[in-house]
Amino acid sequence: MACFSFSLQTYKTSAMPSVGEIARAIGARVNGDEKVEISGVASIAGASSGDLVFVEDQQHLVEALKSAAGAVISDKPAGIAANTKPILIAVHPKLAFARAAALIASAPHNSAQHRARGVHPSVIVLPSATVAQDVTIGPWTFVGEGARIGERTWIATGCMIGRGVQIGVDCRIHPNVTIYPGTRIGNGATIHAGAVLGSDGFGYVRDPESGRYENFPQIGKLEIEDDVEIGANTTIDRGALEVTRIGRGTKIDNLVHIGHNCRIGENVIIAAQVGFSGSVVVEDNAVIGGQVGVGEHARIQEGVMLGGQAGVLPKKILRGKGVAFWGTPAKPLREYLKSLAALARLGKRE
Repeated sequence: MACFSFSLQTYKTSAMPSVGEIARAIGARVNGDEKVEISGVASIAGASSGDLVFVEDQQHLVEALKSAAGAVISDKPAGIAANTKPILIAVHPKLAFARAAALIASAPHNSAQHRARGVHPSVIVLPSATVAQDVTIGPWTFVGEGARIGERTWIATGCMIGRGVQIGVDCRIHPNVTIYPGTRIGNGATIHAGAVLGSDGFGYVRDPESGRYENFPQIGKLEIEDDVEIGANTTIDRGALEVTRIGRGTKIDNLVHIGHNCRIGENVIIAAQVGFSGSVVVEDNAVIGGQVGVGEHARIQEGVMLGGQAGVLPKKILRGKGVAFWGTPAKPLREYLKSLAALARLGKRE
């Protein structure tokens, strides 16, 4: 299979990318007219003449070709007449569609990157901060002393960028994001509205004589690597004495909490309302379902999958690449289902 490099900068020739330009960018080949221009993506039912759609099976290909869509992504165009609308042939249509959608979103006619650039007059940038010339910052945002913001980054309205924060190139920071001092964000990150990054962890020490809880120092850092996406109203604590780290390519849904000193690996998926206690380790390529709770110092090893509402006890280690766990305390899925069946049988005896 030929290798290719996917780039949002591939097309240069028109306001809207053509089918041919999209195909070259995503590593597909075209059956039909390459000059057709595409302005958006859609479902088959909701498509209009400028939209691109995709299908993953032959059953829906005929339906897609009869729709109003301008072009179709498919892996099996066999038996389709040559005079139909263009087909972009890709091994993985859904992946190709996602890459095409990113390309189309970056086109000048609909990209936030091509709106009026610059820093709004209401923005406060302290003199020691460094802001690249082609950065866009919306109204009522504050950029603290010593902060650094990289090229082509877009920061929306009402954000708080603390002292010494580093934000890489091509990042998108949505409204009302708060980034605490010392946080580092890599290149290509997306932070959705209301997220709070680098706040103090929940760390206290109890005085046994008085019963009073006293603060344990929360002076560590938060480091977010390249291509991470963080959902709306998610909170990630900085380390207590060390570093909380989110690995490259990890995708975090809305309303997730990640405690201090956690280390999340690369290409991890974390669904909504997950909660991690302090010092949890999640290795690369793990998948964490919604509302999962993980106790302190637990370890989720590479490739483990946790089903929704699973609970992981403190210091527990979950092993097995590709193994699914479920329940509280979390067990391998087959074992958990056997337990449920046994309980059901006991219930019937009563």
